Amino acid sequence: MTIRYWIVGGEYADPDFRSLIPGTETMSGPFEDERKARNEWIRLTHCPHATSATTRYSIASEAML
Repeated sequence: MTIRYWIVGGEYADPDFRSLIPGTETMSGPFEDERKARNEWIRLTHCPHATSATTRYSIASEAML
């Protein structure tokens, strides 16, 4: 079984992180290697446009059968 990794997130409407502000959604990937996905997560998390306290990114995994 192969696992692919995706970085998903954007700017949320409030600090509860329940709904993304339309137009700010981002998705990067797929990454075949978790290390490469984590490096992209770090890049997105520390880039200048991610300075808002309500910007959040997560690493999601997808099992490929």
